[in-house]
Amino acid sequence: MQEPSVVHSTFVLERSYPKPPKTVFSAFAEEGKKRRWYAEGEANEVQQFAMDFRVGGTERLIYKLKPGTPVAGMIITNESRYLDIVSGALIVTATTMDLGEKRILVSLVTAEFLETDNGTDLILTHQGVYLSGPNGLTPPMIETGWNGLLDSLQAELAR
Repeated sequence: MQEPSVVHSTFVLERSYPKPPKTVFSAFAEEGKKRRWYAEGEANEVQQFAMDFRVGGTERLIYKLKPGTPVAGMIITNESRYLDIVSGALIVTATTMDLGEKRILVSLVTAEFLETDNGTDLILTHQGVYLSGPNGLTPPMIETGWNGLLDSLQAELAR
């Protein structure tokens, strides 16, 4: 039997932040804040980051991977469309990820911001369609990436 060329996977990450939901939400909604925790990083060089935060709006991130990464020098393009936004409570995006000219991932990402006595519980659900087959981009790679991003979000919220 032939190996599947498409892998489907869902994972859920939960984090608690000692800030109110409107503060955590704003780190997703405001371009300068989101660029710092989401786009910038030690392993990549941002080529472009722009967002139009509204239902139907788009977000575009293009970055080049630095030496020491598995595909150093390659360009990755993430393009998202905001499908639903409930201020302070919910963001749903549909996103594609391309490595060079090849589409490698299509995903639906839901971020829920729940008020708690100690601040905010963030529940991030990632539903992915991995187009590079079992030997390319994998769900654990994306999950590791999101965990790193949520660590960066923590640092952004501490600013």
